[in-house]
Amino acid sequence: MTQANEQKTAKISRKEQILQSLVQMLEKNPGTRITTSSLAKEVGLSEAALYRHFASKAKMFEGLIEFIEEAVFTRVTRILQDEPQAIYRCEHILTLLLAFADKNPGLCRILTGEALVGEDDRLRARVSQFYERLETQLKQILREAEIRDQMKTVMPVPVTAQMLTSLAEGRIQQFSRTGRSPVENWPEQWAFLADDLLKPVLVSV
Repeated sequence: MTQANEQKTAKISRKEQILQSLVQMLEKNPGTRITTSSLAKEVGLSEAALYRHFASKAKMFEGLIEFIEEAVFTRVTRILQDEPQAIYRCEHILTLLLAFADKNPGLCRILTGEALVGEDDRLRARVSQFYERLETQLKQILREAEIRDQMKTVMPVPVTAQMLTSLAEGRIQQFSRTGRSPVENWPEQWAFLADDLLKPVLVSV
């Protein structure tokens, strides 16, 4: 390995270490705003050294949001490839998001926007785009169900997709606020919800 490659590897590892430390601080200090000074102390660097890896704290949060997006939507793509039925696609996608939140309480503070208070406005916009992307994906699944499977939502598709997205977002918010697991009682609640989510399209003869 050349010296340049070694330096690149070390730099990547240090960036990952900084992001991991930020996540740990978000998890350990709910309700507390993370400063670059406290983060530098946690990592064992000076603030100046911190800024050699990230131009700003906003860039650090952007790195975590990118991780969330990639982790969730890569698996969403896999669900769409593996599961043909709309009702199970919706279930698996929402369960995926809730399980991801359950395993990553620090990242939940980003998904709720609580950790972004006082930070760059574009970060909250980026989180909003994450939920909008999720809602758009659910809309597409529900519309395809009517065309391909002759299964129609009881409410209009946009209303149904919004409800499902809001349900997941609300459980994540509750988890961040109370520590109550977002997957607690989820199978039973989904079963109740799914029972009337899609109905066969009636074809007149």
